[in-house]
Amino acid sequence: MRVLVTGTEGYLGCLAAQELLRGGHEVVGVDTGYYKNGWLYPGLERVPETLALDIRRIEPRHLEGVEAIVHMAELSNDPIGDLIGEVTYDINHKGSVHLAQVARAAGVQRFVYMSSCSVYGVADGTVDETSPVSPQTSYARCKALVEGDVGAMASDDFSPTFLRNATAFGASPRMRFDIVLNNLAGLAWTTGKIAMTSDGTPWRPLVHALDIATAIRMTLDSPRERVHGQVFNVGSEANNYRVREVAEIVAAEFPGCELSFGDPSADNRSYRVGFDKIREVLPGYETGWDAKAGAAQLHRIFEAIDMDEATFTGRGHTRLKQIEYLIRTSQVDPELYWTAP
Repeated sequence: MRVLVTGTEGYLGCLAAQELLRGGHEVVGVDTGYYKNGWLYPGLERVPETLALDIRRIEPRHLEGVEAIVHMAELSNDPIGDLIGEVTYDINHKGSVHLAQVARAAGVQRFVYMSSCSVYGVADGTVDETSPVSPQTSYARCKALVEGDVGAMASDDFSPTFLRNATAFGASPRMRFDIVLNNLAGLAWTTGKIAMTSDGTPWRPLVHALDIATAIRMTLDSPRERVHGQVFNVGSEANNYRVREVAEIVAAEFPGCELSFGDPSADNRSYRVGFDKIREVLPGYETGWDAKAGAAQLHRIFEAIDMDEATFTGRGHTRLKQIEYLIRTSQVDPELYWTAP
C-alpha cells in the first residue's frame, strides 16, 4: 500500500514511517520542518522521501497514487496551544479537516488520524471509547473536533480510523523531552533530582512510541471493514499510572536520584483508560513496553551518547521552545507559515 505519513520528521512520525516500511508498505512523507534539527541519536534504518509542505497547503496533486494517509502532523502539546490558541485551531482542527477533504477528493481510501486520550479530560473510574469526552485544553478540543468532522465524512469511498493514543514515552531519534516520562528521565540523568511541582496523584495512561507505531501498522493491515469509522484507545491497562508512580519508577532507574513532591495541582485532568477494544478488533495487538522498560531504555541511550544538560534543555527537543524561537526570529509568520529568507 502506498501510504502518506504526515509528520515524518517528528518524534512519532519517524518511528511510524520506519514500522510501515518494515511492514512492506511504500511510504512517502510530508513535514513542514519545524523540528528538522531535533536529532538525538542515529536510529533509523530507512527514511521515506518527504515533501516539505504545510498540511494547510496540501492539494490533490500532492496525493497522486496515495492509498492511505496516516496523519500526525499537528502542533503537539498544551503549552503551544496556550501560546497561540487560534493558530492551534487553524492547524490542528481546520488543517486536519482540510487534509481529509483533499484526501477524499483525491480518491484516498484510508485515513488514520492520531487522536489522543487527552480528549477524556477529567473522568471518574475507567473510560473507554463509548465514554463521553471532556477535553480541557485547546490541543484536546481540536482532537475531539477533528474526530467529529472527519468521522462524518466516512463513506463507501473514504474510510477514517481514529487512534486515541495514551501519553507517549520512550526513545526516538527525533526525541521529545516535553512529555512526562521522557522529561523525568532527562532530569534524573542531567541533575540527579526530580522535584515534582504537584503531589502527582492524577492518573495518566502511557504508551511507548513503538507500540503506537505497531498500532498504526496493524490498523492499515486490517481489512477496511473492521476499522472503518472506528475509534481505538491505544495503550494497555497495565500502563495506567498515577504521575507520582511514573516519577518513582524513573527515579529508581537512575541511582542516587532525589525525588520530592509538591502540593496538589490546580490541573485537575485525571483519567484511567480501558484498552479492550483495540485487542479485540486488531487480534495480536499487545503493548511491549511499560514505564520501567521505557526508563531503562532512555538510561541506556543517555549513557551511549553521553547526553549533557544543554541537549536535554535545548529547543531541539522541546516543542514550545522551538516554536517560540521560530516566532522570535521571524522565520515563521504569526500564522506559523515559513517566511522568505
